[in-house]
Amino acid sequence: MVSDATAVIAVLLLALVTLATRLAGVGIMSTVTITPRIEAFLKYMASGVLIAIVVPNTLSASPRIWIAVVAAAVVMIATRSALTAMLIGTALAAAGRWFGI
Repeated sequence: MVSDATAVIAVLLLALVTLATRLAGVGIMSTVTITPRIEAFLKYMASGVLIAIVVPNTLSASPRIWIAVVAAAVVMIATRSALTAMLIGTALAAAGRWFGI
């Protein structure tokens, strides 16, 4: 069992590490000349990370999650809006849970 103080310390340390990596990233990237190749990499990197997280979790999830992810992908392709796709996927997953799917 983890004590409350240990949990708070862990969260604070994780917050500091996150802040440090973000600041270091900005510092490093401020010294890099942004070429078209680097710009393309940065543009698609977030999608690659998201896919790497979503796909394995979806494969081991319930059918309601599969439905939500497929719907989000279709909405993303149709609208080119990641926010809209995430909202639709989340709403469908919640509705599926509400209705017991």
